[in-house]
Amino acid sequence: MSPFSIFKRGVDILVSLLLLIVLAPLLVVIAIAIKLESKGPAIFKQERAGKDGKPFIFYKFRTMKADADPFGPSPKSSIDKRLTKIGGFLREYSLDELPQLLNILRGDMSMVGPRPLYLSQIAEWSEGQKRRLSIKPGVTGLAQISGRGEITREEKLELDVKYVETAGFFVDVRIVLLTIGHVLKRRGIYEKRYSQAEYTRSAK
Repeated sequence: MSPFSIFKRGVDILVSLLLLIVLAPLLVVIAIAIKLESKGPAIFKQERAGKDGKPFIFYKFRTMKADADPFGPSPKSSIDKRLTKIGGFLREYSLDELPQLLNILRGDMSMVGPRPLYLSQIAEWSEGQKRRLSIKPGVTGLAQISGRGEITREEKLELDVKYVETAGFFVDVRIVLLTIGHVLKRRGIYEKRYSQAEYTRSAK
């Protein structure tokens, strides 16, 4: 491991552990609210691709109804009928991502890095795009501060690779600070267009 990777892992452990302790009451309240509103588990678990494509169990607070297809298209607005009321609120403020602090503490993820995607998507990527798998996935990353749901998957993959090529302490600090601003402004929460192909079809 490089000195930066060792330092980054140390920061991840410290920050995730501290936040889990401080936010424990909030996490419990959110879990109870989810359970009271709808049937199903409070925590949504799904297998995602980690570093080097190794699968891991990814955690989020459940924001959809229990019978919703977990591999279906992402909601495009807060009025999506698959979303629960508390789920819509959690998405608006990115609170549904908080359980990923456990993923960070376990070493599956980092605070900053490419978002973890489905294992099945790896086969669709070019060799260049697969470079995003050379580091741990993150809660936030360059793609999330560059448009998030307002940019296509192709643009996100390009930004993920750019992050791999430029990752460093000051880059991570900048991404975290900008992420806080984007969350507070609730920017790019919902996907406007999933792929470039989808955008081209809709433009015709």
